[in-house]
Amino acid sequence: MFLQFSSSKMDNHLIYPDWRLTSDHTPLTVMIPIVEEHVQTKKCSIVKNSNEEHIFIKKLTKLFRSINISDISNIACLDSVINEFASSLESIWAKNSKVINIIIYSKSWWNTNCSRDLNIYRTSKRLEDWKHFKRMVKNTKCSFFNLKIQEISNRKQKP
Repeated sequence: MFLQFSSSKMDNHLIYPDWRLTSDHTPLTVMIPIVEEHVQTKKCSIVKNSNEEHIFIKKLTKLFRSINISDISNIACLDSVINEFASSLESIWAKNSKVINIIIYSKSWWNTNCSRDLNIYRTSKRLEDWKHFKRMVKNTKCSFFNLKIQEISNRKQKP
């Protein structure tokens, strides 16, 4: 049993030497507290290279240019400038981002073209539309993961 020496969890175990029988091992039980954990299922996001992202970046650069830093002579003035910037940034983010559900089947490679082709297939139920959708998914995955491989190799500076 490996526990941190100064841990309070050291008090949550019981050793049963009477249960040993012929073995040289003594049975041990450990009570592990299970803490309820909140798992976030929704988040706000802006799709990369989308129109919303371009608008967000434009508004953010405009916000940076409009920051009034002429009077930050004391901590109170600095705090007010920072709070004003944070609230403006939050409102820009809220206007341009959308809430998405995080599920175990979420796909980071999925894009609007995939959604569009899937909706086309769902309305028509034609085999050609299904084939087109599957081709779109395959190409999208391929380009997404090639880009990820390229990013990793650039970061590691190795093939």
